[in-house]
Amino acid sequence: MRKTMVMLVALMLAYAATVSAQTNGRTVLNFNKGWKFYYADTIDKKNDYKEPSYDDSKWRSLSLPHDWSIELRFDKNNPATPEGGALPGGIGWYRKTFTVAAADKNKQLFIEFDGVYRCSEVWINGHSLGFRPNGYISFQYDLTPYIKFGEKNNIVVKVDNSVQINSRWYSGSGIYRNVRLVSTSKIAVDHWGTFITSSKVSEQSATVTIQTKISNATKATQKVALTTAIYDESDKLVTLVNTPLTLQQTTETTQQVVVNHPTLWSIEHPHLYKAVSSITVNGQKTDEYSTSFGIRYFNFDANKGFTLNGEPMKILGVCNHHDLGCLGAAINYRALQRQLEILKEMGCNGIRTSHNPPAPELLELCDRMGFIVMDEAFDMWKHPKTKYDYHLYWDEWHSRDLEDQVLRDRNHPSVFMWSIGNEIPEQGNPVGTSIATELAAILRKLDTTRYLVDANDRPFPTWNYILKSNALDLVGYNYHHQLYKSFPDSFPGKKFIATETTSGLETRGEYFFPSDSIRVWPPNHKKGEDRNAGMNPDYTVSAYDNTRAPWSSTHEQSWKEIKKYPYLSGMFIWTGFDYLGEPTPYTWPAKSSYFGIVDLAGFPKDVYYMYQSEWTNKTVLHILPHWNWKQGDSVDVWAYYNHADEVELYVNGKSAGIRKKEGDDLHVMWRVVYEPGSIKAVSRKAGKVVKEEQINTAGAPAKIQLIADRKNIKANGEDLSFITVRVLDKDGNLVPKADNMIHFIIDGDAFVAGVDNGNPISHEPFKANYRKAFNGLALAVIQAKDKAGMVTVKATSEGLQSASVELQLK
Repeated sequence: MRKTMVMLVALMLAYAATVSAQTNGRTVLNFNKGWKFYYADTIDKKNDYKEPSYDDSKWRSLSLPHDWSIELRFDKNNPATPEGGALPGGIGWYRKTFTVAAADKNKQLFIEFDGVYRCSEVWINGHSLGFRPNGYISFQYDLTPYIKFGEKNNIVVKVDNSVQINSRWYSGSGIYRNVRLVSTSKIAVDHWGTFITSSKVSEQSATVTIQTKISNATKATQKVALTTAIYDESDKLVTLVNTPLTLQQTTETTQQVVVNHPTLWSIEHPHLYKAVSSITVNGQKTDEYSTSFGIRYFNFDANKGFTLNGEPMKILGVCNHHDLGCLGAAINYRALQRQLEILKEMGCNGIRTSHNPPAPELLELCDRMGFIVMDEAFDMWKHPKTKYDYHLYWDEWHSRDLEDQVLRDRNHPSVFMWSIGNEIPEQGNPVGTSIATELAAILRKLDTTRYLVDANDRPFPTWNYILKSNALDLVGYNYHHQLYKSFPDSFPGKKFIATETTSGLETRGEYFFPSDSIRVWPPNHKKGEDRNAGMNPDYTVSAYDNTRAPWSSTHEQSWKEIKKYPYLSGMFIWTGFDYLGEPTPYTWPAKSSYFGIVDLAGFPKDVYYMYQSEWTNKTVLHILPHWNWKQGDSVDVWAYYNHADEVELYVNGKSAGIRKKEGDDLHVMWRVVYEPGSIKAVSRKAGKVVKEEQINTAGAPAKIQLIADRKNIKANGEDLSFITVRVLDKDGNLVPKADNMIHFIIDGDAFVAGVDNGNPISHEPFKANYRKAFNGLALAVIQAKDKAGMVTVKATSEGLQSASVELQLK
């Protein structure tokens, strides 16, 4: 044993010396800047845009990621329809000229796209590299055969989102995710070439297995050494392994190391390790490839539900579509991070990537922040949901796309489940059995460490052919909360996950009485009738948790069932955030959903605090509604609370009574007569005050308040500060119905990247320097440019005292 340790230490020291003495043969360049763009609408008027000689000097200059649809006007007559966000699609062309040094002529050169929506074709110096129809998949092309080293090169991307309808929600259009230019030596780790798994995991040790795929483009047999070093989060070298290899062309090899006393990845402490794979030929390093991973173990049990690292827990998740509100589909790391921060504060610990492969950045953030991810592949298979959707490409592309998704995502410790589909029509067709079996085989060939699931809106054991295939590990329920209790009888010995729940409906800041009756919206309409009929004429929904879609439940109804039974492993709520498209319960003029726990601008609705009171250890006391009504109105006051036995409500200092949760209650309520002044709630435990909250009657709008989520941001052309705009009365109270027009003035090296207010029927442009407040709130998203310094953001509105906030760009 002592001899082994001495040899290991010697190897580690030798490796450290080698790393410091040699340069890395791999370079990864951000390829987002310096593109030219032309929007061709729905007609591709010229076919020579792909030619290197084409003069694009009059085209628009921009940086990626880019979503052209979000820049255009809302219109119910746009081919995408309000279901697709009521924004145009069309055809877009991107061109870029770049130079590769002559000294790199012996390198391999690749371009990587994280996602292009949709039907993209790429050319380099006039040579077609390929076509990818899937708008959510990542892909790579080899540029090496066509590159002119030391000369100018021209890359062209055509994006065709003109054939509509192809999506049930807002998709965005363009090269909306990141692009990289990667150069490697001729002997290098292949694209997505590592797969790291852990076994025999305990607090004492874990066996880490590293599978590495190495490409050899030298056309000759090569003797190489593969060294994999494991580092912890502080970049301390933990262990390493060295393996000599003889390469023909592409070679896969497996290494194993033991990590002693591992720090396990968990929701509370998402510890990440890093594996650095180095290849040397004749003592010269040719490549270095880094892979982030986590060590953890988990299990779904038919009786006990879900455990992580041996500890029982509920998966408290949400479903989210990929748009970022006013920023559209264009990916932004900080915007994603903010969404996850808001959800984490609520107590959320899970994300379902509805209904497609996510941006890599989402998984990176979930790794670092501690979220359990259901990584979903498809919204349909061979049978369409819209006329021009992915079913047209299924036969040719589904296997390749699923393989690429798994190869890209399988090292992320946040990914616990692969979902092969959402509400697939083939549930009711025998072909569903064969397709489910095929997809499961593809997944298990590439990864046996995660559970397989699909999301069933008809989870009936004698009817559903996907479930009857027995190809999957979990039974996924979409809705049907009334059937949760009987799951063990319906599926004996099977394991449960609620893949989609709730579909509650709220408009932030809107309240209608009485609050203790359930509304099912939209009501049933006969064909040809106005779907908006029978609901509110101003297209609002009450923010009390008392309105649901016809197929669904309220938030409280679903959570009460999941909470009650240990065999119910967890839930993914529809949805965490409002999203563009699929407006429900209303159709046009609504252009976004009402499903979110958080609105489109990132402002929590009241039900957010119900979850926070149930899902976190924070002390919560939240009362609703606002306190601006007509004299004599009968008003329902709700309170969400925890860590207390009771809540007492005071109206202008006079007690309206004490309320206590009884049975499985999740809130308490008072029905009081409105009189101007204030309401105050006081929660108590064993007679002692735990928390107080007061809401005052607001006067007329008088001033603006600006609150920046971050005042120090990076001067990198990408970082964001989200600035909340609050319209206040003279005493500093939020004015609950304020709709003042707010104008934004920027002084410094930044710009307004987007504006919003969370109103589902607002048709104001997202790309503007103005926005009306909605129920007292608005949002301005400020994006840094590339120069460090101070930036002042000023907000003005006629008749209101202006406000400003300073940002430091570093």
